[in-house]
Amino acid sequence: MIDISSKGGEHSRGFQLESMTGIDLVTAAQLVAEIGDIYLFATPDKLARFAGIAPVIVGSGNKVRNYKSKQGNRVLHDIIKSLAIRQLLVTRSTKVPRNPYFHWYYEQKLAAGKTKQQAIVCIMRKLVNVIFYLMKTKKAYVIPEVSISEAG
Repeated sequence: MIDISSKGGEHSRGFQLESMTGIDLVTAAQLVAEIGDIYLFATPDKLARFAGIAPVIVGSGNKVRNYKSKQGNRVLHDIIKSLAIRQLLVTRSTKVPRNPYFHWYYEQKLAAGKTKQQAIVCIMRKLVNVIFYLMKTKKAYVIPEVSISEAG
């Protein structure tokens, strides 16, 4: 558990980011350092835009397209991308996914016609929601249940 006092002292930090699979002490410290004060972000959407994960909507008339954002905090973007890839890892011997929920979600996105890269971006966006929740509530991460039939 990271316990770092805030500079202003208004919010003491007792985040339990390491309770999530794939996040060790170093990754948790990097996330806290890059995000800074989580209370500056009103919603997970704003944190996603800050990290450069939210799409940029470009349109004119009735034509609207979504493009991958090249803005935002690229260091935070890279941390979340590597974390998303770590969520999909499968153990060599037993072939059991580290995080069954994210593995199932990834398979759902591939089945829906997304490319592998697009599916990883979807996982990154979900991870932003989880990180936002963990930092705001200071609670531990619990892997959502996925039934055996859904997991494949």
